[in-house]
Amino acid sequence: MTRSYQRNPRYPAVDGRVARGWEAAVRTLPAGPAVLALDGPAALDWSAVHSHLSRALAAHCTPARFVDLREFEADWDTVLERTGDGPGADPYYLPLARASVAGAYTTLPRTDTPDEGLLIALGPGAALVGHDLLWYADLPKRYAEAAVSAGDPAVGVNLGRHGAPGDLRRLFYADWPVLDAHRDAHAADIDRWLDLQDIRRPASIDGSTLRATLAHLAAGPVRTRPWFNSTLWGGQWASSELGFTPQSGNTALGYELIAPEAGVLVGDGPEAEVELPFQLLCVLHPEEFLGAAVHEEFGTSFPIRFDYLDTVRGGSLSVHLHPREEYMRAHFGWAYTQHETYYLTATAAEDPRVHLGLQQDADIELMRKQVIAAIEHGEEMNVERFVQSHPAEEGRLYLIPAGTPHASGTGNLVLEISATPYLYSLRFYDWLRKGKDGAPRPLPYEHAFANLDDTRRGEAVSRDLLQQPHVLREGSGWREEVLGALPEMFYEVRRVALEPSCRGAAMDTAGRFHILNVSAGEGVVIEWGDGRSHDLAFAETLTVPAGVGPYRLRPLGPKPVHVVTSLVREDR
Repeated sequence: MTRSYQRNPRYPAVDGRVARGWEAAVRTLPAGPAVLALDGPAALDWSAVHSHLSRALAAHCTPARFVDLREFEADWDTVLERTGDGPGADPYYLPLARASVAGAYTTLPRTDTPDEGLLIALGPGAALVGHDLLWYADLPKRYAEAAVSAGDPAVGVNLGRHGAPGDLRRLFYADWPVLDAHRDAHAADIDRWLDLQDIRRPASIDGSTLRATLAHLAAGPVRTRPWFNSTLWGGQWASSELGFTPQSGNTALGYELIAPEAGVLVGDGPEAEVELPFQLLCVLHPEEFLGAAVHEEFGTSFPIRFDYLDTVRGGSLSVHLHPREEYMRAHFGWAYTQHETYYLTATAAEDPRVHLGLQQDADIELMRKQVIAAIEHGEEMNVERFVQSHPAEEGRLYLIPAGTPHASGTGNLVLEISATPYLYSLRFYDWLRKGKDGAPRPLPYEHAFANLDDTRRGEAVSRDLLQQPHVLREGSGWREEVLGALPEMFYEVRRVALEPSCRGAAMDTAGRFHILNVSAGEGVVIEWGDGRSHDLAFAETLTVPAGVGPYRLRPLGPKPVHVVTSLVREDR
């Protein structure tokens, strides 16, 4: 029997169990004397952490003294300068910060072993001080983004400036890169991982269980915990079809697998589970998970993402493009750029459209004038005068190399299969929409025009970017097709079509991870190794690690099944 979409896929902990509550975590500590470093992100209520931990230690009769690293923060101008955000910095973006967490502080405190009990150094970067034990207190990034957007002064703060409301620009381009690199560098040494989604009763696992579980997950297919945010253009498909509860009235961007923010649920159930960063699989097991060749090229960066764009009963996306490769390196600090594709999973509009590529006679200077007029005077832009409009066809792939103007129209459920960078939408036009504050949304159009690929116009758009599928392999009741590939794009998109009678399509990672998504039909079973299996239902996404090697796809249900796949190309 097939199942419906699972919003909370969960995997068992290995060689240990998930504990609940501060008291359970405290019971694992020595009586002392010892120094405990309690590290974690800046966007966390560290004052509440201090309070809850202090009470648990007192109940356990363990003497403790606390040192809060945030009391040693440098002045804000110094923090800005150390993270490339000084005078004259871009108002929309920053180059990815490469600084150490230590740059947020004037100095790091001394942590000499106490005469009795525990000395606890807590705050972002605590692993950098001398310690005997290291705990890491985590909160998934979706909470940080929501807290910063809401102006929460306890959680929604930036690194180096506790107590003051943060901003998203700093969060995305400075805090997250710095804190992620710090966490990754110390992942192998963590003695306890705490998930603080419920700060009063956190879930936790010890370090050996953390690493044993990640090793197990890196050896077989794995799903991340999906979620949807809400935006001005968001739709209703994920709410009506998948059961997500809209945060602000709609489901917009669906985080199926966006590696920097993705998490894997581990535990026995919702009362005893931790959410571990997907990125740790790449950090601790890069060759087994990514593949040796992919690891050599991309380091520990997982380079492909799968996400949904839901505009069903919503609005059109802004007309935008993404940075070209040299610009991305020079201005934003990524080693690779944001190539994208749209796969149309479903449409629910009378005349659904995808805007893609320039018109043959598009006048770029006139386009610039209309963009500026829209921003400065609220004048509507004639989008189709400059950008082509194509029918949105279910099952079709639209290739969107960097520099190509594009937008999904209303009424579409797009599966976006793209390079992992996802925070660089250089907008030309946003249909005169206003944000929650009543002001027009920011439009970094100068960046957009600086990256516009003037050659993606006319008939070349349909020829190159709306490719016809071609069969790569086939067998009894199945075929594998290439849906789209371009020389400048490091990945390609394929589709495996399975008839209900198919007894299994033979696949092989051949040393490179695969990503799978069931785009039509009820689902599949992935079979590999010595009788292991993992099911995948309609609309779900799963990663098959490089080390899996040969595996089989077996269809479920009475109807044909389509599985969209992607991988890093070898023939480049």
